[in-house]
Amino acid sequence: MKLGVNIDHIATLREARKINEPDILEAIFILKNAGANQITAHLREDRRHMNDWDIKRIIDSSHIPINIESSINKEIINYLISLKPHTITLVPENRLEVTTEGGLLVNDRLKPVINKIKDNGIRVSLFIDANKDDIKRSKDLGADAIEIHTGAFANLFLVLNTNLNKTPNKLDIDNPKEKYNIILQNIFSGAKLARDLGLDVYAGHGLNYQNVVEIVKIKEITELNIGHSIIARAVFCGLECAIKEMLIRLKR
Repeated sequence: MKLGVNIDHIATLREARKINEPDILEAIFILKNAGANQITAHLREDRRHMNDWDIKRIIDSSHIPINIESSINKEIINYLISLKPHTITLVPENRLEVTTEGGLLVNDRLKPVINKIKDNGIRVSLFIDANKDDIKRSKDLGADAIEIHTGAFANLFLVLNTNLNKTPNKLDIDNPKEKYNIILQNIFSGAKLARDLGLDVYAGHGLNYQNVVEIVKIKEITELNIGHSIIARAVFCGLECAIKEMLIRLKR
C-alpha cells in the first residue's frame, strides 16, 4: 500500500509565527528518502497554511508525485493546472471548519472542472464518503480515482479505544460501537464497488498509527494520505522516523 504524506501542518507551524521556518522544502526531501510514495498538500481558499508559493516550490522541486487537494474554486484550479501536479483531489471546503468535515457533494457541477483538469493531462480524484451513489456518480463524471473520507471512522475509533472522551475534546456520539461497525463495513463495500467500476481507490482523514491497521485490511485501497498523525509523531521522533513507522503499519 502506498503512502502519501500530507505536509499541511508543517506550514501550519510556520504560519503560527508568520516567519520562514520550518521550510516546506526540507520536508519533501526527507519524505522521499524515508520511502513516502507521494506528497499531499491542500491549497485552501483562505491560505491558512499552504500558500501559492509553497505549492509551486513543492511541484518544481519534488522527485515523487504531488497530490494537491483543492475546492472547485476557479482561480485555484487554473493556478494548479498551470503547475501540473500529478493529481488534483477535489475536496469540500468550509472556511469555518477546523479540518475537512466530510465528503464532497458529487453532482454535475463537478463535470466541467474534472474535464478541464483531465484535458490538461492531470489525474482527478474525488474526496467522498463511502456511499454507493457518490461512488457511481464519481465514475460517471469521469474521475480517475476516489479517496474515501475516513474521518467519521477515525473519530469513532478514538471514542472506543482511547481516553479522548476524558479530555476537553470529547465527542458525544450515541451508540459508537454500532456506528463504528456500520461505517467500517461501508468503507469495505464502497472500496470494492469503486474498484469493480474501474476507479482507483484511496483513503484518508484522521488515520493514525492505531486505526490504520483496519483500513490496511481492505485490499481494494491502494493508497493512504495521512498528515496530522505523522507530523504530530515527528515532533517527538523526527519526520523520517515518523514516516518509517507508518510505512511499517501499511505492510500487508
